[in-house]
Amino acid sequence: MRITTRGQLAVSAMTDLALRQKIRPVALSTISARQGTSLSYLEQLFSALRRAGLVDSTRGPGGGYTLARRADQVSVAEIILAVENLKADDLQNLGAGQAAQVKSMTGDLWSTFNARVMDYLQSVTLQDLVAQQIEKGVVAEEAAVPAAAPRPKLSAKPRPLMARVGVPNSVFALGTIPLLQRR
Repeated sequence: MRITTRGQLAVSAMTDLALRQKIRPVALSTISARQGTSLSYLEQLFSALRRAGLVDSTRGPGGGYTLARRADQVSVAEIILAVENLKADDLQNLGAGQAAQVKSMTGDLWSTFNARVMDYLQSVTLQDLVAQQIEKGVVAEEAAVPAAAPRPKLSAKPRPLMARVGVPNSVFALGTIPLLQRR
């Protein structure tokens, strides 16, 4: 079994999502900024995770991703299998003769190893990873609705638009200025 950076990033991004999806869907751009991962790469990963039924997507303003199931019902193995192109046989890159020789000599060793790794990954849930992050002090800030910009306070007395003395502030005031003063 070979777990690549793709699988590691998917587990990390899913942990980030599980930490922050309390109020509303989490945008991939925010995960990208926190994780330092390319947005287009995360889009590929989350497309695979959505096809596997691990996340749900919401379109439009305020959209993003949420977990399709509770965090304690999603195993790390499911995440990795959703994004990795894993084959049952890790000897796929060897020639036919080499693969047969390796299988006959140590095939049981590697199949047992792969089974144990998979058992371990199935025993670890997304909730376990979230709990570890909280224990480390990671703040599980919620994807809160942005606060509205403060409105300027209106004063009781309106301010003049033009503060220059002797300059009319409207076309009506312009008509009241004597003709000699206009030049």
